[in-house]
Amino acid sequence: MAGPRDFRLLGLLGLCFFQYNLLVLAILNPVDFLALQSIRKALEDLPGSNFFASWDFTSDPCNFAGVYCDSDKVISLNLGDPRAGSPGLSGRIDPAIGKLSSLAELSVVPGRIFGALPQTLSQLKNLRFLAISRNYLSGQIPASLGELRSLRTLDLSFNQLAGEIPRTIGTLPELTNVILGHNRFTGPVPLFLSQTLARLDLKHNDLSGSIGPDSLPPSLQYLSLSWNRFTGPVDRVLTRMNRLNYLDLSMNQFSGPIPGRIFTFPINSLQMQRNQFSGPVQPADQVTIQTVDLSYNRLSGQIPPMFSTVQNLYLNNNRFTGQVPGSFVDQLLAASIQTLYLQHNYLTGIQINPTAEIPLSSSLCLQYNCMVPPVQTPCPLKSGKQKTRPTEQCNEWKGWGFDYTTDFVCKLSALI
Repeated sequence: MAGPRDFRLLGLLGLCFFQYNLLVLAILNPVDFLALQSIRKALEDLPGSNFFASWDFTSDPCNFAGVYCDSDKVISLNLGDPRAGSPGLSGRIDPAIGKLSSLAELSVVPGRIFGALPQTLSQLKNLRFLAISRNYLSGQIPASLGELRSLRTLDLSFNQLAGEIPRTIGTLPELTNVILGHNRFTGPVPLFLSQTLARLDLKHNDLSGSIGPDSLPPSLQYLSLSWNRFTGPVDRVLTRMNRLNYLDLSMNQFSGPIPGRIFTFPINSLQMQRNQFSGPVQPADQVTIQTVDLSYNRLSGQIPPMFSTVQNLYLNNNRFTGQVPGSFVDQLLAASIQTLYLQHNYLTGIQINPTAEIPLSSSLCLQYNCMVPPVQTPCPLKSGKQKTRPTEQCNEWKGWGFDYTTDFVCKLSALI
């Protein structure tokens, strides 16, 4: 049976514990303290993760893993072990997240976070960075996120989000990076008003409609709209984007001409394959882009000699006619061209010395054209199976030139 001394000891311990919690609350704002508790209850470490091991609420929460404070307020919350290959977390984002009124940065590592984005995120008026990628978020992006006027980076890629991208997102004045690829978004792209937007990544969705000439700001440096259902011309909007260093419009239904000016932009990789672009291609100047892929379109006319400086060039499956410019032969023999795919066109010749040695490092494909004699050599396996174009198809096109010699065909047979 406990005596008076034991009760006094228990009372003293209880008082110490109470005072200690008061001290913790005094270090961190009570509202933030309770919000962190709610966030913790809604999340769990996946097997192999020990991220929450330091989240002991009898200690200072500002020392928790992923929690960063300024004075008595949480300003940054990075949930999960950021090291590559870490298992991540499971659960939901608790609505109490909106109580962290000074939060400027919120990120969640890849894992199994599911459910909808809380509407309360719109209460984080100081939020500049929001990244919850490679999880299982579902539902729609709350239109109220348009109230986050300080937001600069929005990364919700690789989730299961659906519906339209809210127009309010496009009105955010400070946006720099919008990364929403690999979701299930539908409908049109909103008008983006931010003049600081540098990266827009919407690939692998189900977006549709056309891209108006003023839909995207000229500040863009990275633009990926691939694997959607966009239609219509892009020449007017693209000519404004002279800061682009990456452009991927592949796997859509874009149409109309390709503006020659884009080949002078500081782009490293230009991906416009598998669309419905048509007409001739006329670069405004010498092309310095390393990789240009215009394959599987409806482009016509002759191949511009200025493309001969491109390291990897894919013009296959179009309607190009005439001869392959001699500058291509020079660059090919010098091993400056690594990939040259011209198959499935209506090309009629290539001028090359039959004794010339084609570098083994160069990948060349010329089949299914209108060269005489027909090209019978196999192309590299990754270019797909090729056939000889029927003579009646070639007779429908003008610009015959028969400089493609039998000796060169034989030489290609030995090299490819």
